[in-house]
Amino acid sequence: MNAPVRMPVVIASVATSADGYIDDASPERLILSTPEDWQEVYRLRDGCDAILVGAETIRRDNPSLKGVPLKVILTRSGEVPGAARIFSSGKVLLLKGDFSADEVVEKLARRGVRKLLVEGGARTLKLFYDAGMIDILRIAVNPDITVGGGVKLDLGPIQTLDFPHLDENPGGMQVKTYYMRGEEQLMQLAIDESRKSVPSPDNYRVGAVVVTSDNRIFTGYTHETSPTHHAEQEAIAKAAAAGADLRQATIVASMEPCSIRRREPESCTSLIIRHGFKRVVFAVHEPSHFVTCHGEELLRQAGIEVTVLDRFASQVCEINAHIR
Repeated sequence: MNAPVRMPVVIASVATSADGYIDDASPERLILSTPEDWQEVYRLRDGCDAILVGAETIRRDNPSLKGVPLKVILTRSGEVPGAARIFSSGKVLLLKGDFSADEVVEKLARRGVRKLLVEGGARTLKLFYDAGMIDILRIAVNPDITVGGGVKLDLGPIQTLDFPHLDENPGGMQVKTYYMRGEEQLMQLAIDESRKSVPSPDNYRVGAVVVTSDNRIFTGYTHETSPTHHAEQEAIAKAAAAGADLRQATIVASMEPCSIRRREPESCTSLIIRHGFKRVVFAVHEPSHFVTCHGEELLRQAGIEVTVLDRFASQVCEINAHIR
């Protein structure tokens, strides 16, 4: 009997004009992203095992897609120019046929792909979106460009996407990153944030994500803005500065919120209780290395729902291996 295949995380990334177009009607490639936004896209690519585009994107834009271990072209007809830049470097996989998004993801999973980036075009993005196969959706809108005709992004009105989302503005772009699979994707975001924290023998490296009742996301990591701040403080401070209502909010942290502070007047547990959070999710209990933490106990006593996603514990422990 074959072992079950671990399905990859599917990330979709797309840039649009202010009126929702991803390409115009001209033969030239339409550049919508600012240089700062391109840098964010490159960082996103760097973390993926494979990048997938439709054959029409190859024919129209002729991208090289450098820096990703595996480049995948999805095509019904097999009509892909042999001189296309995508073939100039790296491995390229041509998937010819009328595949569903589920079939594509399973095929790539069997090749060892754990994180897949889908970049277009419109038909390919819609294929994955309609099948419910997208875990994280990044939509970057350039408010300074209006196209008026051409290829439009067809995922329904962006304003109706009701998922937790992170708002960013690289180089003037209006970027929303939607986390469409719930707490596990948010926990991975918190863990990724924790990696930004500089290792110190006096502190754990922790990341936190605040999700408000209107689905806005705010992130933070240990010592992001202050040498005494914990990740939860950083994320909550950003939310408060943006005027967010934290009553009934959720906080996802890579480690159990602290219950004792030596260099701050209020523990993260007390801060969460004071702001009226509804739910706390964390991956691992704080080890009794510096103090004995009672964060989970105190949160439950305050009527806050607590969930421990311990399958992420190994990542958190690896990130904090500097503390013995």
